[in-house]
Amino acid sequence: MPRSLWKGAVSFGLVTIPVKLYSATEEKDVTFRQVHPADGGRIKYKRVCEVCGEEVPYSEIAKGYETADGRMVILEASDFEDLPLPTAKQVEIVQFVEDGEIDPTAHNKSYFLEAEGPGAKPYVLLREALRKAKKVALVKVALRSRESLALIRATDDLLVMQTLLWPDELRDGAFAAPDSEIKASKGEVDMAKMFIDQLTAPYEPDTFTDSYREALEQVVAAKLGDAPAPEAAEVEAGGGDVVDLVAALKASVEAAKKRREQAAKTG
Repeated sequence: MPRSLWKGAVSFGLVTIPVKLYSATEEKDVTFRQVHPADGGRIKYKRVCEVCGEEVPYSEIAKGYETADGRMVILEASDFEDLPLPTAKQVEIVQFVEDGEIDPTAHNKSYFLEAEGPGAKPYVLLREALRKAKKVALVKVALRSRESLALIRATDDLLVMQTLLWPDELRDGAFAAPDSEIKASKGEVDMAKMFIDQLTAPYEPDTFTDSYREALEQVVAAKLGDAPAPEAAEVEAGGGDVVDLVAALKASVEAAKKRREQAAKTG
């Protein structure tokens, strides 16, 4: 069982729900070490004080906040624990909103909420009320030395909390939009929709794998001598601008149909 990251309570009106918080995700990236290629030795870094020049052990490193005029304020663990912040140990429900109102770009990290002790009954109450109302709770919570907005939603038998980025942390993407004078014809849009329809299917996450990680693990196995060297994947080179979009999309639709028919035969 994973270790809880935070303990506190969700305030649901006059109802308090004691909860524990667990990370809902874990990264599966391939990790690398920085090494000296001549002998494979790991590269180590020393933490050196720029004032006295001495190496400082990690246990003696503190957090410092530099003011605009260059002064340094040293903060201790007790300073963070005693912050005058209501959300430090309590998830404050600000309001309830439609799930679709929140821009997906703002979604950050997901966490499982587990009821603790007498919190099981009010936990179920909030879960079922959210499900029946088809709403999510917009909350404020302090995690990992920062306060965040977050959403609490009912997912299967759980309450799941997903932190959000603050509005000023979202960049304006207007610069990336094509010129407004560029238009797609009705025929092009209809053909594109046909392609979308051909590839529309229920989302089954277990059918997808991390191809990059698998390919990298093959390379590592080959270098260890445990497997033959993998062949590089062939990628078709792109040829310039597509002149006839409808023809290209039509060919894509036919190819998608053949793949679906083949999958149906082998499945």
